[in-house]
Amino acid sequence: MDPFEFIIAIVATAGTFVTIWVVLLYRRREKKMTPDSEAAYSLHDLSSMAQSMEERIDTLESILDAEVPGWRDQHDHR
Repeated sequence: MDPFEFIIAIVATAGTFVTIWVVLLYRRREKKMTPDSEAAYSLHDLSSMAQSMEERIDTLESILDAEVPGWRDQHDHR
């Protein structure tokens, strides 16, 4: 085997291993992002976050009602 064929064989082998590594890396990352993973929020977690946000919004609205009377008339677009 001449040196040129040897270099081609090494490059092809290395390219194959790198390709397999990249495919496995992205599959693992994709698997982490699926909703079935442990990182996904449960319905209870989402409900708790929504309740907390609702309480914060109510607090902010009560502060605005006290500080800026009539703000609802200017900014409520419902």
